[in-house]
Amino acid sequence: MNVSISSMKTDHVDLILEQWRLERPDIDASPMAVMGRLARASNHFNSELQRVFAEFGLNSGEFDVLATLLRSGAPYTLTPNHLLQTLMLSSGAMTNRVDRLEAKKLVQRNADPNDRRGVLVSLTSLGMDLINSAIEQHVKKGEDLLSPLTKSEQGSLAILLKKLLITHESK
Repeated sequence: MNVSISSMKTDHVDLILEQWRLERPDIDASPMAVMGRLARASNHFNSELQRVFAEFGLNSGEFDVLATLLRSGAPYTLTPNHLLQTLMLSSGAMTNRVDRLEAKKLVQRNADPNDRRGVLVSLTSLGMDLINSAIEQHVKKGEDLLSPLTKSEQGSLAILLKKLLITHESK
């Protein structure tokens, strides 16, 4: 990295770490530097992304369903079970999301031709237009949020976070 940590401004986490250093000099609070900054960055990013979703009349859960259908590729249709597995939700939460999206005419439910008892959830043309616009704004917001980092730094951070997630999500 080409930025020296000592040349950076102090942030909220620095203040917390200093308090711990004074109150409990016997412990190494350095893990709090990473955990605290990840938590604070996540909260900030989520707040900013909620604003993007709201511009399109969506919440984050509805955006996730529409984005999952879009990235599944043509015909932009999945079973509720596949959506459940992809989004790691309870069946009740998924039903509520699909109900809200169906009421907004962004998705439709159709009988599964391969399973008499099954249902398929598909993007409508209105849903397709909305999620394509929303995903463009989502990406622009992501670029803006990460703009303090160079592309190389973003790549390094992505690799480090992936390493953490692979370890903790496999437990």
